[in-house]
Amino acid sequence: MSIRVSIVSTRTGDDGTTGLGDKTRVPKDAPRIAALGDVDELNSAIGLWRTASLPAEVDALLNRIQHDLFDLGGELCIPGWTALNDDHVLRLDDALKRYNAELGPLKEFILPGGCPAAAHAHMARTIARRAERAVVTLSHQETVNPPVLHYLNRLSDLCFVLARYLNRAAGRSDVLWERDDQR
Repeated sequence: MSIRVSIVSTRTGDDGTTGLGDKTRVPKDAPRIAALGDVDELNSAIGLWRTASLPAEVDALLNRIQHDLFDLGGELCIPGWTALNDDHVLRLDDALKRYNAELGPLKEFILPGGCPAAAHAHMARTIARRAERAVVTLSHQETVNPPVLHYLNRLSDLCFVLARYLNRAAGRSDVLWERDDQR
């Protein structure tokens, strides 16, 4: 992928279309653009998450994930081009195993929150789920490289696990959901 943007305001999108990496133009509300936008938003949310106080190994993991998401966005931007493969998914699986091993079993549903870093993790999780849904929608109309879907699915799980891990690392409890009769 060697396309570089040197002019940000081209006015070519004034007609409601946008250009893909293969130079084709599509409507700005096309499923491919919706998926690309959700992945971009997810990457931005992770960038914001990284401004919170994080253990160095979590920040390094999120840095790698941001680069993967940029590649994933490139894959969505250039139909037929692949950037992600099973190794990317396996790295997330390994991180899930590592951080899950340090956590106790869930006994109740968890509400988003806790320390600021965990709250950011929950926000990234929900955006990852939306990005995954957008890619599923795209896959009903066009071929999508399977590791893209697998990656987004694992990433949302990892965000949840990291939220729990970060709360624990900060000495905070997870925010547990309470039944109506317990509130």
